[in-house]
Amino acid sequence: MRTARFIGGLLTGLIALALAVALFVYWFGFATDMAAASGLGALGYAFLWLAFGANLLLWTVIGLVRLGEDSVRAVVRPRGSGRRAVGRRVDGRVLVGAGTAPAQRGADASAGESARAPAERPEGAGPGAASLAVVIPAHNEEPVIGKAISSAMGLFERWDIYVVSDSSKDSTAAIAARTGVNVLELLTNRGKAGAIEAVLEEFALTDDYDGVLILDADTELDPGYVEGARRQLADPSVAAVAGFVVSEWKPRQRTFVGRTISAYRDRLYFMLQYLMRFGQTWRHANTAFIVPGFASVYRSEALKQIDVNPKGLVIEDFNMTFEVHHKRLGRVSMNPDTKAYSQDPFTFRDYYRQVSRWTLGFWQTIRRHRVWPSLFWVCLSLYILEVVLVSVVLLATTVVGLFVLAGTVGGDPFLSLPFFGEAFAAVTALLPLLAIGIGLFIPDYMLTCLMAAIRRRPSYLLYGLLFFPIRLVDAYLALRMIPRAWTTESDGRWSSPDRVSGG
Repeated sequence: MRTARFIGGLLTGLIALALAVALFVYWFGFATDMAAASGLGALGYAFLWLAFGANLLLWTVIGLVRLGEDSVRAVVRPRGSGRRAVGRRVDGRVLVGAGTAPAQRGADASAGESARAPAERPEGAGPGAASLAVVIPAHNEEPVIGKAISSAMGLFERWDIYVVSDSSKDSTAAIAARTGVNVLELLTNRGKAGAIEAVLEEFALTDDYDGVLILDADTELDPGYVEGARRQLADPSVAAVAGFVVSEWKPRQRTFVGRTISAYRDRLYFMLQYLMRFGQTWRHANTAFIVPGFASVYRSEALKQIDVNPKGLVIEDFNMTFEVHHKRLGRVSMNPDTKAYSQDPFTFRDYYRQVSRWTLGFWQTIRRHRVWPSLFWVCLSLYILEVVLVSVVLLATTVVGLFVLAGTVGGDPFLSLPFFGEAFAAVTALLPLLAIGIGLFIPDYMLTCLMAAIRRRPSYLLYGLLFFPIRLVDAYLALRMIPRAWTTESDGRWSSPDRVSGG
């Protein structure tokens, strides 16, 4: 059975890869011919680059340079010569993962720490390893909170896990309390940032631990997450470790719409992390503008100086990342060894709401921090320029395509309307319907074919047919939220999307 599955996956990958190559060859030949025929010249070729993303291509190259440097460093550096973070010593013991033992742990925690043999320590928590607290902010997360806590307890002691229930109306707090972890229940809805701020202050976590892992209630940690995070924190220049998000792929729990959203997110995360953020987090660049709030670690010394919950922001992770850069607290690190599995929205309504919040939070953070002289802002400006330009071009070209499609299908009754016939002739002389369709759809679908090959999931070839409309929604929200960020003040309070208990 395993052999058949392996062969099937391999064949799927090869077919999808061959399809991607064939589409690229056809598209590139067609597009270059159109650019030459239209007389757009260099401008036409610039739009070809935009089809794939100039920033994506730039940071992919830088990421390859980083990969080469990391490979050389791994070969040249003597084994065991890497830097280690210095752990705190109390009563002659190195505290590993347990900090300075707040009173809430009780006498049994202290006794357990003293008696635990080195082989029984949590994975990755060797002598001198950074002690980490786990903070899980939650609001009405009854279906998933148990899985998140169980995931954390597989890597941490229960007394190092802190759940903050932000005025939940369901059994979130009760489920958490039954696991034996620390639970803080807020009576008023403060939002995620407010909940994080409250638990940090209540338990003095930045005083008792070297770092704090912020974990979403719908996220499960990979077994190697802690070891990877500690390895990155061993570099004292690292202020934050960005988690590496992987879309949870459980198709049997989802409708067709839910599977389409999850597949789309899988493709998006892959491109953003491997092809962009990997290059942005190179030690010589340090320009990543987001440390994702789903599962990321902040060094306590940096976290003490971060304004976690400023007024007027709908989400916290963009702001916390900007704080790291603006206050020069250190660099952002990211490697694929800090994987965590996140649950994507199950319905289009929840997807729309989530992307609206994320996009609004991005523009609000820019409004709050404004521009300061730095390489970070130079790179961010290029990204903003491309996002706005591509969103405008994508939406405008789609409108033009619908107009040409209406004229082609409608025929004489449509073209006989005042001005429509002349406009149709002028547009189709420059951009015929076939050119619009190929230019909009094929580049997007090529990326889907590559993802189907990488993941060996033939179903992506079907779901990928619907990715383009989702991209249009993303582009619309990217533009719509710009004026809203400067005209609305958010309180950060959240409403939970539909959840499904993990199986």
